[in-house]
Amino acid sequence: MTVSLFIDGLALAIWTYLIIGHGRFWRAAERDDGDASLAEPASWPRVVAVVPARNEAEAAPYSIASLMAQDYPGDFSIILVDDNSEDETTAAVSAVARCAAGKITILPGGPMVPGWTGKLWAIRQGIERVERLTEPPKYLLLTDADIVHAPHGLRRLVARAEARGLVLTSLMVRLRCETLAERALIPAFVFFFQMLYPFAWVNRRDYRTAGAAGGCMLVERESLAASGGIAAIRDALIDDCALAMRLKAHGPVWLGLTNRAESIRPYPAFKDVRNMIVRSAYAQLNYSPFILLGTVLGLAVIYLAAPLLVIFCSGPARLEAIVPWALMGLAFIPTLRFYRRSPLWAPLLPAIAAVYIGFTLNSAYQHLRGRGGIWKGRAQAPPRGGR
Repeated sequence: MTVSLFIDGLALAIWTYLIIGHGRFWRAAERDDGDASLAEPASWPRVVAVVPARNEAEAAPYSIASLMAQDYPGDFSIILVDDNSEDETTAAVSAVARCAAGKITILPGGPMVPGWTGKLWAIRQGIERVERLTEPPKYLLLTDADIVHAPHGLRRLVARAEARGLVLTSLMVRLRCETLAERALIPAFVFFFQMLYPFAWVNRRDYRTAGAAGGCMLVERESLAASGGIAAIRDALIDDCALAMRLKAHGPVWLGLTNRAESIRPYPAFKDVRNMIVRSAYAQLNYSPFILLGTVLGLAVIYLAAPLLVIFCSGPARLEAIVPWALMGLAFIPTLRFYRRSPLWAPLLPAIAAVYIGFTLNSAYQHLRGRGGIWKGRAQAPPRGGR
């Protein structure tokens, strides 16, 4: 009983801190629609979008069409880098680009160079093309080929960057949340991301916390070069946060949730979400079995201990365990609301967390098999013992 009460007290203390002292991440309050009075610049700087694409024949035409439809008042052009696609990505985008009047360049990507991840190698080639322009842009829009942008999205991004002198402006795009697997796991993914990188801390210049969401990043080009460029993070699987860490040393960054951009990449089954998580979960732990063990034990205390004590204990231990379980459910509700999901999902957060613990363990297992970081047929994590 004493051990149960101790675990109860520990879980309660952790959740009290998370709700009060951890950047209030759970409120999901950092959003790009939160500043209605954002002033527009007197002149609009030039922007070039760099879009890496591999096997995106289905999604890329919609993404490129949304970029073509931007109402941005300044000079804006698009470079799509076809990263050795094995489908008809180039043909599909070319069909959309015919009406773009030279606004889109489709760049065939060269073979991936060892030591690089495929996405970053494609982005590097796109940026090299940008640097050869007679008048290079002030900003690069780094966005994925499955992201559909609202027509005013770029305008708002640039207005925010110009008004606040940001070197990186990033949006956590709305992920698809339609299938059972998506409804069960995607809101929690966003919740956990906010917990790892509290957006309010990311957005404060005097805090070291840095994070970004790779689906939509507006980057100040000269600051990117000063930080070492894309080559400085060439092997990073969590490339967005690695880039944010480097850029924050050169100026303020901003990260927020958005309804102005959404991913159309489907995750029809639980295995599809699993593959997305497994790709980078062990990289988040720096490929360390000791950090993995500590993380699993920590997550077990944070998410699993309270509901297990409620179910299997009695007396004071059960009553005390109800409180942290209730707190974690209440903390989850704002993210569920953002995704227009019922608050009835909130009490299930411990079960969802258990699934993510399993994904994290599977990520480590795949790394041991030499299949770490696998995405679209490529194993991109460093080999075992490579770090």
